[in-house]
Amino acid sequence: MKPRVAIIGAGWAGLAAAIELADAANVVVFEAGRVPGGRARSVELDGMRLDNGQHILIGAYRECLRLMRKVGVDPQQTLAAQPLAWQQIDGISMRCPDWPAPWHLLAGLLVANGLRWRDKLAMLRLLTWLRVRRWQIGQDVAAQRWLQQHGQSERLLQCFWSPLILATLNTPPAQASMQLLANVLRDSLGSSRGEDSRLLLPRVDLGALFAAPAVQWLAAHGGDIRLGKRVTALDLTAQMVDGESFDAIIVATAPYHALRLVNAPALTNLLKAWQYQPITTVYLQFAGRVTLPAVMTGQAQGLGQWWFDREALSGEAGLVSVVISAEGAHDNLTHDALLAQVEQELRRAVPDLPSLLGGRVITERRATFAANVALPRPDVRLPVKSGYLAGDWLCADYPATLEGAVRSGIAAAGALMQDWTTRT
Repeated sequence: MKPRVAIIGAGWAGLAAAIELADAANVVVFEAGRVPGGRARSVELDGMRLDNGQHILIGAYRECLRLMRKVGVDPQQTLAAQPLAWQQIDGISMRCPDWPAPWHLLAGLLVANGLRWRDKLAMLRLLTWLRVRRWQIGQDVAAQRWLQQHGQSERLLQCFWSPLILATLNTPPAQASMQLLANVLRDSLGSSRGEDSRLLLPRVDLGALFAAPAVQWLAAHGGDIRLGKRVTALDLTAQMVDGESFDAIIVATAPYHALRLVNAPALTNLLKAWQYQPITTVYLQFAGRVTLPAVMTGQAQGLGQWWFDREALSGEAGLVSVVISAEGAHDNLTHDALLAQVEQELRRAVPDLPSLLGGRVITERRATFAANVALPRPDVRLPVKSGYLAGDWLCADYPATLEGAVRSGIAAAGALMQDWTTRT
């Protein structure tokens, strides 16, 4: 007989676990929100459908891309692929060709603007050292300190390393894990496959990118998807969810929700020490076409770290999204003040902007766990029979990413089926 499996949470981790189990189990997915996707979803604000944040994939996210294809999403249609590029209005401009490492980076650095030759050589030496060490730094330390000790200038820190750390780890560089940054570099700048380092920018809203098609696919394959159903009573020992009996349970929520649901002292002690970081996305709606220097444009100084041309990406006329990662001075501004300052920064960089029709600010206060130094991660298996965890925070190799979430869901499903097979 097929096991009956409860999955709590319809984010990318929970959906990945459900898809992996669809043929081998009777799956019931509980989701407190009215839409799936977790912290990568679309929301309705004043009649506008907006993503709750700007997510970027890279070509190395093989499991994300595999499951997207499985549920009927064509990545070539829904993702705009471009070679690894770094385009700042006040810093560095670099574009790497689709060549294997290290040749793509070497070619990109040779023609990069905004860097002295000594900085280019310093970056190449550091990345070569990491490659020789198989991207292992030894004892983990804070990224900013490690980079300074390895010859990276203030210019490189300000215009490349700090923005990269904020964008990938969503954690201030002075506390972010250097080992996790090295893992990110390994799968992008360091990959032997040129396509792994490509940036994949969504052409559709986050719901259409994976979550909505995944729910439709699961329903067509016998899955029971219960949106708007918050779990209030979880008994892992008795394998009960709100009084309903299951053969196995996967808790695929954010860690702070797992802390509330799961009664496991070791997990509780671990998670109580964790910190979280916000991500703020500012949407600016202009009356006409906005042409940014690049579809994804950054700035080294200012509040808005990355600007995205939503009209070029997804056809949303006159819409620009601006991403601000991690905590900072912007947290003390009102929404109106933040909108005004971000608009001012954009107008300084882009001449002849149309008039602003309006703006929206979306802040996920606990968007990601803080990718701190030597952060301990829990195991996918809970210390009870047939209890499992899933979520980006379980994937020890990555910071909080969509790929980490999907990998964790796949790992939870694999552990469950392995245990079930052993017992039966």
